[in-house]
Amino acid sequence: MADALVSIVLEQLSSIVFQEVGQEVRLVVGVDNEVEKLASNFRAIQAVFADAEERQLKDQLVKHWLDQLKDVSYDMDDVLDEWGTSIAKSKMKVNEHPRKTAKKVCSFVIFSCFRFREVGLRRDIAHKIRGLNERIDKIVVEKDSFHFKLFEVGIKQFEHQKTTSVIDATEVKGREKDKDGVMEMLLSERSQGPALRTISLVGMGGIGKTTLAKLVYNDRKVETHFDKRIWVCVSDPFNEITIAKAILEALKGSALDLNELQTLLESIRSLIGGKKFLLVLDDVWNEDSTKWEQLKDSLKCGLPGSRILVTTRKKNVTSSMGSSPIDILELGLLSTEECWSLFSQFACLEKTSKEYDNLEDIGRQIAAKCKGLPLAAKSLGSLLRFKSRIEEWESVLKSHVWETEEAESKILAPLWLSYNDLPSDMRPCFSYCAVFPKDFRFNRDTLIKLWMAQGFLRETQNKKMEVRGCEYFEALAARSFFQDFEKNKDDGSIYACKMHDMVHDFAQNLTKNECFSVDIDGVSESKIDSFSRDARHSMVVFRNYRSYSFPATIHSLKKLRSLIVDGYPLSMNAALPNLIANLSCLRTLRLSKCGIEEVPSNIGKLIHLRHVDLSKNEIRELPKEMCALYNMLTLVVSGCEKLERLPDNIERLVKLRHLSVANDWDDTWFVKMRGVEGLSSLRELDEFHVSGSGEESNVGDLRNLNHLQGYLRIRWLGDVKDPDEVKKAELHNKKHLTHLYLWFNSRTDRRIIRDDKVLEALEPPPNIYSLGIYYYQEVILFRVFPGWINKLRVVELRYWGEIENLPPLGKLPSLEKLTIGWMGCVGRVGREFLGLRVDSDISIGEMTSSSNTIIAFPKLKSLSFWSMEKWEEWEGGNEDKTNISISTIIIPSLRYLNIRDCPKLKALPDYVLQSTTLKQLAIGGSFILEEQYLKAGGEGWPNASHTPIIKKTIYGD
Repeated sequence: MADALVSIVLEQLSSIVFQEVGQEVRLVVGVDNEVEKLASNFRAIQAVFADAEERQLKDQLVKHWLDQLKDVSYDMDDVLDEWGTSIAKSKMKVNEHPRKTAKKVCSFVIFSCFRFREVGLRRDIAHKIRGLNERIDKIVVEKDSFHFKLFEVGIKQFEHQKTTSVIDATEVKGREKDKDGVMEMLLSERSQGPALRTISLVGMGGIGKTTLAKLVYNDRKVETHFDKRIWVCVSDPFNEITIAKAILEALKGSALDLNELQTLLESIRSLIGGKKFLLVLDDVWNEDSTKWEQLKDSLKCGLPGSRILVTTRKKNVTSSMGSSPIDILELGLLSTEECWSLFSQFACLEKTSKEYDNLEDIGRQIAAKCKGLPLAAKSLGSLLRFKSRIEEWESVLKSHVWETEEAESKILAPLWLSYNDLPSDMRPCFSYCAVFPKDFRFNRDTLIKLWMAQGFLRETQNKKMEVRGCEYFEALAARSFFQDFEKNKDDGSIYACKMHDMVHDFAQNLTKNECFSVDIDGVSESKIDSFSRDARHSMVVFRNYRSYSFPATIHSLKKLRSLIVDGYPLSMNAALPNLIANLSCLRTLRLSKCGIEEVPSNIGKLIHLRHVDLSKNEIRELPKEMCALYNMLTLVVSGCEKLERLPDNIERLVKLRHLSVANDWDDTWFVKMRGVEGLSSLRELDEFHVSGSGEESNVGDLRNLNHLQGYLRIRWLGDVKDPDEVKKAELHNKKHLTHLYLWFNSRTDRRIIRDDKVLEALEPPPNIYSLGIYYYQEVILFRVFPGWINKLRVVELRYWGEIENLPPLGKLPSLEKLTIGWMGCVGRVGREFLGLRVDSDISIGEMTSSSNTIIAFPKLKSLSFWSMEKWEEWEGGNEDKTNISISTIIIPSLRYLNIRDCPKLKALPDYVLQSTTLKQLAIGGSFILEEQYLKAGGEGWPNASHTPIIKKTIYGD
């Protein structure tokens, strides 16, 4: 993380020195020279990072030097952040109090007092910078004593171990199924696809990619199937001439003195032309397909059935090398028993039967600790091969991987290669994950916001922090640093994941004195005392509900930049003021579910604070001092059921990008949100509460929030009486919004203005594809929103208490998912729902251009009905015979149908019963339908041959 910190400091130094506020608040004399000296020292250090990072693996003095550098870099970052914040606030103050003729005396007094405070602050910063320069001078002097090699910034110097095809197959455990799969891909003569197929094996370092490639390469069937077999260890960098020479040497026994790529490729072509060959390219890192094209083209002269087998840690490499999705095998971890078998093969080789019996139980625990990673099982097994005492094995079990002798170089060294391959600005994002405990479930969006708070994501004019964060997350996932992915069903994107224990150990090794997590179990104070006073990031985990108080020892860790609390501690109300007073360097403060009733006003002094999560607490209001947190990027108060309002001066949080206030458990909860109109930097506002009062939040306050993206729910507390005010929201300018949910106040008084006027005034965002409407009272919905019809893919309609007929949703040509629920007055669903009413003033259905055919719900895949208590009739779509010249097709793409708590529904319509596309039908709390299904024995109800899953469910399935 040190190189990234130095880069951040250099970037701040280069930009901040050019910022000036005015003559009255210029820098203290001489500081500019100190700043230039700092920048020069940091640039000199940056040039030796590559060598220093490589040498720290074996040299503890170098590692200590890097730790010192990280420590001073953190402190420098804090000072520069204080300086930059001061400059920015100065500009705001000057703009707020311009020296005009009007109110001249008042403005002069305000400005003079302000100038006096600023000069004092500048002198304090100047003193800190001089002190830091003294520290960095010592580090630079010590640097020279190591005689580091100079490399260009960004050059990778870590040595890749060369591999060969030699293997002892008896040492391999648990890859039989994977081997069979690769053999099938290598030996099958597929008629379609390219003649030269590229098969890729993907996985994290140490998972066994090379081992599996060796197994198939040396298999007797493979030997006889291919005329030529070639093994090349590619590693990094990807050099075409070097690879071509290796191929030629394998084919001919010598590459002679050929150095021209053209000559080398011609020689290769002459040797493999008309032959079936297998080329293994082991350990490929290159993602640039152009570097591979010429070499691959020269190999196409082989016979059909020739294969290229690639092993790589990076998913992106597979596409650059030309592998199709069906030719990619992502290696999984070994099972617990397979891991034990591999571990014991090495650890118990020299053991007597008595020793084996004594050590087996603890040995199985050590093997389980490897979490299915073959390299770890083999390395730890080899480490214990000549150790027979239980105490020695217990020491390995209790130790971190990097603390075990020999194991660090064998297990963690391969991960160093993956880490070194990361761009320098991506490395701290990975290292930061060490603050979380093992087996922690990372939420992608939350992790990105935490990276933002620490300054790891640099924003440019063309790329916002959130976009860069998504790219970094996906890159870490593609490089196998993450696993156990949870993916969005709609677009396949990863929204949550975990980290393998060995990868986590590696991250902890990188941040040994910086990051720690601790479980509170009654002995937490002594645990925390063992951590460095210079720790920067901490997570405190309470495993038992309200069993322990927050440890006071945390107060002594004054350099903490992250404090994350997970679980349910005893109320922190007493501890919180002192905690905030002592941790002045905090950038991230996450205190969710901590029983907090009041936020101390001194939180306003945490000038570095960027991420605050106070969700699910007992807070009634936030102190106005929070609005002095100029650098705030994320504020989360969702689930605070007692919170009545946000501070009135919240518009002062000019950098705020993410504001979360939603409460999904209480529909009646409402928070007053005056001042939101000034938060023009907002990217996320999950819920906006409209009070309807001119003194509180109005929907027109959304006018300036044109950066909003993703999800927005608008809730009205009272009656909506002014469409003109609604129009001021200018939703049509919010082009990044994709999910919109409108929550009208539940009411029975029909003497108010009709909701359709409000909907019309909203002027929908142009790219909305998911729409939810709740407590709506008019059925003419899509007469109001004609501009939405063609783009909507997801619609959810709930709590339309007085509506008796559903709107003509079948007209929506792009709709893929529809949920309808809690329509207490709907007793019949018929042709009007399908959009087949010929008297409609909107175009009828989806008419094909080649024939008189109407398609209702042409793309609908998922349809759900919830809690329709009066619903009895669900009619088919072919009852109207008045126009026999028009044929209808109804829901031709339906895959999933879900009917819950519709007790009076008598039957399913014919277009469901006869569906040939329906894959799953779930019914619960709909007793008549359930009885019909049982009587029919499931036969033909619906078309049994096309609906493999029909199940009775319970609420919540």
